[in-house]
Amino acid sequence: MKTVFDKMTRDELISRIDTINENSKNEWGKMNVYQALKHCTLWDEWVQSDNNNKQVFIGRLFGRMALKKILKNDAPLARNTPTLREFKVKETNGDIASEKKKWIALINEYAHFSNSGFVHPFFGKMTKEQVGQMAYKHADHHLRQFNG
Repeated sequence: MKTVFDKMTRDELISRIDTINENSKNEWGKMNVYQALKHCTLWDEWVQSDNNNKQVFIGRLFGRMALKKILKNDAPLARNTPTLREFKVKETNGDIASEKKKWIALINEYAHFSNSGFVHPFFGKMTKEQVGQMAYKHADHHLRQFNG
């Protein structure tokens, strides 16, 4: 399974990010290209930060099962997969080139990932392997959304 901890996979993602531009149109969902890029930079910053997340009650009931289902194979994330409200980008206009540059830098930072205590609010505590696979699937999901 692909993971952002593999250099070839990071290079592939970066190459795909480079194809995104202001004319990229979404194949599904409500986000425009700027919102998707900003969403991805916020998400990767969060994953790589020292977060203090606690797992929500519904996550304690279903989170592990959902994570196992998502990571059981290479299938992409489903279209219109819900996001955490903290990563919903309201502003519709911004500097696309700047967001691409930030996202590429964050993808490269996975080479030095050290957040072994990452806790997702729904999935709960995740192993480094799970984080790497989920980070790939998340990036892939949004790149597919914009034909990247």
